[in-house]
Amino acid sequence: MTFQLGDNQYGKAETRLVRVDRGDTHSITDLTVTTTLAGDLTATHLTGDNTGVLPTDTQKNTVYAFARDGVGEIEDFALRLARHFVDSAPAIERARVRIEQASWDRIPVTGHSFAQAAGTRTATATYDGESAWVVSGVRDLTVMNTTGSEFHGFPKDRYTTLAETSDRILATAVTARWRHSEPGTRDWQDSFDRAKERLLTAFAATYSMSLQQTLYAMGQYVLSGDDGLAEIRLELPNKHHFLVDLEPFGLDNPGEVYLAADRPYGLIEGAVLREGAPGAGLAWW
Repeated sequence: MTFQLGDNQYGKAETRLVRVDRGDTHSITDLTVTTTLAGDLTATHLTGDNTGVLPTDTQKNTVYAFARDGVGEIEDFALRLARHFVDSAPAIERARVRIEQASWDRIPVTGHSFAQAAGTRTATATYDGESAWVVSGVRDLTVMNTTGSEFHGFPKDRYTTLAETSDRILATAVTARWRHSEPGTRDWQDSFDRAKERLLTAFAATYSMSLQQTLYAMGQYVLSGDDGLAEIRLELPNKHHFLVDLEPFGLDNPGEVYLAADRPYGLIEGAVLREGAPGAGLAWW
């Protein structure tokens, strides 16, 4: 019986970085950076020869050193790091840098006080020595429609207890990632702001017969607002709200009092692709 080494990669997970830019008013860049490297690493797996292994501690230190010159947009910062690791480490053939950015809103009382905002901005840059691609996104963007949602017409079997409804609360915590057709010069902030706004608009404006329908409407609307996007993938956990039975207390409940359940929950996932876009279906999920 013989064996061979399969696909492999390694890196430094969740390097925490906070940069404070100081002036008359301060600004905060709050990042969690994960670096992942792949290449000719057979020797270290088979014999323990670490000649080609750039230490994960070095990867962490590189993140901090690069931040000294400024971070800028997280897509550009991820690209800088990915290109550096491939171009400077002979054994590394592909680098993927994933960044999560916590948002902070300034408290207007001072120029140096902040409150953390909702939703986490994300970016992933991948570079293989020749090509680069960038995926932007947002995580944990919690939204709710208190009406304008139905769910009925589904198949029923002996285990079905869910009642059909023509009026329900629809709530979810959106995780969305959108891939840029070209990683060249883009106004990353403007692209992100427009995508986030269109996600929220589509969620609010779609009369929903299912969360799947809402997912497609959100993805389609984001792509229609930015010709530079090739594909969007969404994860929508269904944050269930169940009407509480108040009859045992002699009370009615005309759609006002709900139990917000955190688990188990339905998880709806899907992608919307621009027809003919390069790299459609690329494995970046």
